[in-house]
Formats: sequence, C-alpha cells, structure tokens
Amino acid sequence: MLKVVAAGLHPAVRAGAGAPATGRPRPPFIPGFDGVGRLPCGSRVFFAGLRHPYGSMAERAVVAERDCIPIPDDVDDVTVAATVNPSMSAWVAMRGKAGLEAGESVLVLGATGNAGRMAVQIARMLGAGRVVAAGRNRAMLDRLLEVGADDVVPLDGDDETVGKEMAANAAGVDVVLDYLSGRPAEIALHALAGGRRLRWVHVGSGGPVAADAGARKSRVEISQVDPESLPEAERTAELTSLINRMPSADLDVHAVSIPLHAVGSAWKADATTGVRIVLVP
Repeated sequence: MLKVVAAGLHPAVRAGAGAPATGRPRPPFIPGFDGVGRLPCGSRVFFAGLRHPYGSMAERAVVAERDCIPIPDDVDDVTVAATVNPSMSAWVAMRGKAGLEAGESVLVLGATGNAGRMAVQIARMLGAGRVVAAGRNRAMLDRLLEVGADDVVPLDGDDETVGKEMAANAAGVDVVLDYLSGRPAEIALHALAGGRRLRWVHVGSGGPVAADAGARKSRVEISQVDPESLPEAERTAELTSLINRMPSADLDVHAVSIPLHAVGSAWKADATTGVRIVLVP
C-alpha cells in the first residue's frame, strides 16, 4: 500500500475507461495505470503494474514491490508522472530494437503526437546526430524544431509532395521510428529505401509497414516493438534506466497538475498535444 502523489491522465487512460468494448475493463474500476507514490518508509517510487479493478487515480494504491521503481531526488513527482508514459516507447525502440548509436540519424514518423514529440527529444538525448520529425500538424512541427528536430517533413500534402519532401529532408537516415504505419509509412519507405542499411521500427500493437521486393533488396530491416508486451523483467529494467536518466535529460514536458478532487473537469478538458495532465492530492 502506497500513497499516490501524482497520476498521469494519459490519453490511453481516457480511451480505456470509455464505453465497454473488447479488451476494455468493465466497471466498476479505478482508472489510471501508473504514477508516483510514497512507500510507508517515505521513499518515492514510480509504480505501474496495477491490477483490475485498482488504478492510480486514487489517494492510495496497492502495488507489488517489483512494480515500484525508485526515483532520483532531483526530479519532481509531476514531471515523472507526465513523462514516463509517452517516452517509454521511443526509449525501448531506439535503445533496444534499433540499437541507435551516437551520431546516427533518426526519422520520427508521427512526431506531432504525444509519443512522437517525446521521441524526437529521446533521440537527441541518446546521442542522435540528426533528427527529422514528420507529422501532419505544421504548428507542432515548428515547435519540434525548438526541442531537438533538425528538419521536418509535413505529411498533410498529396502523396507525390510528401514523397519528394521525405526524400529531400530525411535522406540517409539510419533509423525510422514509425508511429503511423499505413499510407504515410509506405510513402516514407519508398522514398528512403536505398543501398544503405535502414532500421525501421514500428511502435505499437498494429502491423508494421509491409516491405515490397525493392525495399527488401535495399537492406531495410523492419521490426516492431510494443512496450506493453515486454517481459516483466525487461520492462522494469527499461523503466529504471529511463527514470534514472531523467534528471539530466532536460526534456521539454508541459505538465499541468490538477487536484484529484477535480478529476471530473480534468477528464473533460481538451488536452492539447504536448500538454500532460497530472492528478495530484
């Protein structure tokens, strides 16, 4: 039993608590699947792994000891609660699946969403020499140039225009982090596949882009990662390494804290991309 001091109201939390559907928990239950808490001894921890019907949007939570990760002293509760969830996919994809090395270049496909925005910053934090952000929201693309992106590729044009801009602005990347799949991924794959090695990592549970014969001959390595499907020990290790890097990461996270008793208004708030709502006591 720990005292909850910060719980992220992530988009996935809202989606999971919507109308009953396949894979969604049936009420009654407490929403929220991670947060920051204090153990009876006073230690601060990031926690996850909550079991239905319990969640993190409460004053206290029952959490297994193996699901509690100590937090460094020089990072605050709200920042941790707001940052870990949208950062985890990029952290696992680039460190593990892609094996990103310092100085290599990265394209984030779907960079204007919450996870994609963090992926741009995580790539830079891991030593990427060049980061290209691709997305549909032009205003957000402009902001990404201020937090780590070197070039941008707007995805709101027709296929030919997007393909030309992709070939011009993202040529020669070593790693593609794909949050979109579908047609944008197909255009990017066709524009970027060449004679050099390209590691393409699709993030999420959906299917990755399919490589045609030309792409397969062009040394394109396509893989997929879903942080929620990682073995427990591996997931804990990745969470620990991410949290330990946070004090020196200087990640741009716009976290807004709202009292737990105002959860109703927080739930209805229109959360702009890049803004993370965190519930506090």
